Amino acid sequence: MYKIFSVLGSVYCGLSVLLGAFGAHALKNKLTPYYLDIFETGVKYQMYHGLSLILTSIMIAQFKISALKYAALGFSVGTLIFSGSLYLLVFLNMKIFGAITPIGGSILICSWLCLAWACYQQ
Repeated sequence: MYKIFSVLGSVYCGLSVLLGAFGAHALKNKLTPYYLDIFETGVKYQMYHGLSLILTSIMIAQFKISALKYAALGFSVGTLIFSGSLYLLVFLNMKIFGAITPIGGSILICSWLCLAWACYQQ
């Protein structure tokens, strides 16, 4: 299972670099500063949580604590929902996607709490 999470974390990080470059070069003059800031927030959180997913997958390989798997699953899904909804908001200009973003954020917060619990158990 840790291999899946480490690969996914690596893909999230790589896509974050790609999207960040795309935003800095291709979108810079096409988006308002407001939407560019939203896009950059999605990219930053994708990178942070891609890295957290890689680190959590390393911990899964080392320690047999179920909370680590929940944390990794939450980082995977939460990042997809959080950053994905921001990207959709920017590209489709549909404000409804902004209402989905807090769901992803809540999942990410729960993931960090699962990680903290797993670290406490170790």
